[in-house]
Amino acid sequence: MKRRIIATMLVLALMMMGLPQFVLADAAPGDEIVSLGADLSEEQKQSLLNEMDVSENVMTVTVTNKEEHEYLGDYISKAQIGTRAISSSKITIGEKGDGLTVETNHINWVTADMYKSALATAGVEDAHIYATAPFDVSGTAALTGLLKAYETSTGEAIAEDVKQAANQEMVTTAKLGEDLGKEEATQLVTAIKSELANNTPQNKEEMQNLIQTQTEKLNLNITDEQLNNLTDLFMNLKDINIDWNAVGDRMGEMKQKVDEFLNSEQGQNFLDRIGNFIKSVVSAIGDFFSGLLSSNN
Repeated sequence: MKRRIIATMLVLALMMMGLPQFVLADAAPGDEIVSLGADLSEEQKQSLLNEMDVSENVMTVTVTNKEEHEYLGDYISKAQIGTRAISSSKITIGEKGDGLTVETNHINWVTADMYKSALATAGVEDAHIYATAPFDVSGTAALTGLLKAYETSTGEAIAEDVKQAANQEMVTTAKLGEDLGKEEATQLVTAIKSELANNTPQNKEEMQNLIQTQTEKLNLNITDEQLNNLTDLFMNLKDINIDWNAVGDRMGEMKQKVDEFLNSEQGQNFLDRIGNFIKSVVSAIGDFFSGLLSSNN
């Protein structure tokens, strides 16, 4: 207990000095840390702390709008990032093997599963995540705070290229969700990740083939631009040497959702409808040409 108090005091001292905060390496199950947007009013901060059900002296990190632009500027417009840091979050450290769970409130573009997938890519594990804001926001900025809070609470620095990749994944999936549906987009990204654990493409063409195969398995249609965006994302992920087996373990529950859908009565009925539709189109085309041949005889 004394050791944890000393560690906490040291973190607070380093925060005041402006030095790196990666010292609380003995984070224990149940420990909480909060990230708060730098542009929240005092009233909004207190309201969010009450919503998160934490005390006023809970350990916190602050996320600035500058940091949001650093991690998101290559993937979404400045206008969409905005000029204020608002999104906030809480991480509760779990027991070994608990996995990742995510809840959101007032987040209307990024889903809980999208956060979970991006966090798994970044190496976050065994934690409960709560992302929120005082009013409806897209939620893109919350990931910056989550990664910063996780680093501070565990003492494990996340490589900058991994942080960038996690943000790229979140934005790519959210954009894809605008056309395919949020759940469908997340299922596709999950399926691709799972396949990468068994089969790592060596070049861009092989990566495109892998993505197209998973897209077809889920009976989804993507544009050439979407295929290119997914290819760029996963080529970047491949190049930073992510442990896909570990990511696959963290995403086991999400992978199970994809498998359950494909094997469910709903999924099978969907596949059957697609198959019957194609058969009917082929049959209609055949009848049409048969009619033409008969009339010409």
